[in-house]
Amino acid sequence: MKRQIMAILSIVLVATLVNGFIYFTVTKRVGNNFSDASQRKMIDVSRYLPFEEESDLARVDSSLRFSEGDDLPVLDGAAALVPVYASVIDNCYPKGSVTYEGGVFSDDNYYGENFADDSVMQYQNTIRGFDAMVDGSVDLFFTAHPSKEQLESAAEKGVELELVPVGLEAFVFFVNAKNPVDGLTADQIREIYTGGITYWNEVGGPSRLINPLVRIKGSGSQTMMEKFMGKDIVLTHNPWKILGGSIGYSFRYYLSGMVADDGVKMLEVDGVYPDADNIRNGSYPLTASFYVVYRKDNTNEKVKELVEWILSDEGQKLIEECGYVALPRLNEKLNAS
Repeated sequence: MKRQIMAILSIVLVATLVNGFIYFTVTKRVGNNFSDASQRKMIDVSRYLPFEEESDLARVDSSLRFSEGDDLPVLDGAAALVPVYASVIDNCYPKGSVTYEGGVFSDDNYYGENFADDSVMQYQNTIRGFDAMVDGSVDLFFTAHPSKEQLESAAEKGVELELVPVGLEAFVFFVNAKNPVDGLTADQIREIYTGGITYWNEVGGPSRLINPLVRIKGSGSQTMMEKFMGKDIVLTHNPWKILGGSIGYSFRYYLSGMVADDGVKMLEVDGVYPDADNIRNGSYPLTASFYVVYRKDNTNEKVKELVEWILSDEGQKLIEECGYVALPRLNEKLNAS
């Protein structure tokens, strides 16, 4: 009996020591680090539903108004551009053209799955939405520049695409707001993502590992990151990185306006902060166009009519009102008005 009691006490002691070690070396440190900086957040699509009075949509005096009898183009897009194409629908389409399975929009989904098949608004996000445009169930797709793989996939299906830039946005890097680092150079970022820089104190931060995070292959932000890096990203495996401080990347308005979070901050790149003014004047180095993409063989005349309106003064004003930046040739005119 005495031996059994001693064995039980030994097991309890070992378990206590192990749990204590895990708490102080892992749990406590993770709970007090920067690693939640890049936790994935989903947008609240219900904030951007057309024809709803409380929706966060841009509204302009549009001279383009489709009627119920028109062949209405179906719109889809990347998560970061939902405010743009939802606002286009709100300003140019007839009420009743956005419909839902079950009659009402449901919050019980991540990608707006209950938009009905006959709805002019869809939300399938970058990968599925792009494929739907290529396959012909979506007319216009709003996105960052498609990836090489996406363009090759369309070509393999014999589909020629028209890519039309309609606005400007900034590709940004961000960290937890408690991280003392406010900016990095483009070269430092590349070094971080190739393993050349592994600790924050190498770039003016604390003595803590850097946890560089990546996005899903084919997503708009991942395509931009691969373009920025000049190659696919293959991170070295270091399990202790989860105890460090994260760095992530996204698009400016998606981060600051759509999933606004006081717990993270955008970084300066090469000494320039990614705000709208620095996108307009071209000083922020990672400024990029975003596009509407459609099939060249699309015979719906309303498709080109809608694209032309988006490129007009009215459409570019809507781009600005949505929180993005108009194309360069129209910035001066819009700012003057």
